[in-house]
Amino acid sequence: MADQKDLEFTYSLIDRLFRLSLGEMADFSGAKYDGDFSMTLEEAQARKHDYVAESVGIGPDRRVLDLGCGWGPMLDFVRRKGGTGVGVTLSTAQRDACRRHGLDVHLMDARTVDRDTFGPFDAVVSLGAFEHFCSPEEQADGQQDDIYRDLFTNVASMLPDGGRFYLQTMVFGANMIPLDQVDIDAPRESDAWYLALLGRQFPGSCLPFGSEQVIKAADHDFELVATTSGRLDYIETIKQWRQRFGEPSLRKLLFKLRLVPRWLTSADFRLAFTSGVSPNSVCFERELLDHFRLVFEKRPTEPVEKGRFPS
Repeated sequence: MADQKDLEFTYSLIDRLFRLSLGEMADFSGAKYDGDFSMTLEEAQARKHDYVAESVGIGPDRRVLDLGCGWGPMLDFVRRKGGTGVGVTLSTAQRDACRRHGLDVHLMDARTVDRDTFGPFDAVVSLGAFEHFCSPEEQADGQQDDIYRDLFTNVASMLPDGGRFYLQTMVFGANMIPLDQVDIDAPRESDAWYLALLGRQFPGSCLPFGSEQVIKAADHDFELVATTSGRLDYIETIKQWRQRFGEPSLRKLLFKLRLVPRWLTSADFRLAFTSGVSPNSVCFERELLDHFRLVFEKRPTEPVEKGRFPS
């Protein structure tokens, strides 16, 4: 898994810029436009929240766990719906921002959370964190499937029979090239270069190889209820993010000036944040990446007698 240092680089470093550009508890995962790109970013994110709520059952007195909760948008949504939310993240900046807004968030590896950690939940969600659950080294060592299966088993341990898990994640797409061809020294604007640049923005992370790998890993504990691709929605989401990040303000300028020493001393920082391109957007456009919303339902832990339904 991407370790805490990796996720601090990706998320804690941009914490201040993120909140100044998008809001204190905004989403940093793909919105849900459903092809209607006349919607505002906020409207599309709200549509996503509603979809998640309908998919897993978020409402009064429901207890919901958010694995990789970011800056807390889903936890805030759960709270506004009358439920109780618990979140985990490996970014100290995200944890601190969430706690400032009264959200119950813990600094913890999402892969290790099980029933003994926080007790049972009525539903579990994870939006944009699954990408970080396997490192390139673990993938090369053949551990990726086991990591995913263990994660699903842990999630299942926290849910009742029939309880649901909403998972939103990037995956490698139909046009993905072999991993050994990914190279930051490849020709600029080649597939290999864009993928390597993406790896610099998200160090320590390896994506699943299509939604099929995720679904297969879940199969022992969960039945797939629904799946949709959000690739085009994510392209629009990134477009809106870049526009918001680029809008000038004095506070943003002062924050960026504070990062000048980092820019001067870190080649990784220069590549990740000041290359002038959006590698994730390009990779989605070229279908090197895809994006899926997956809804899983926990299988009964004991066989159900014919003609009867689980309670």
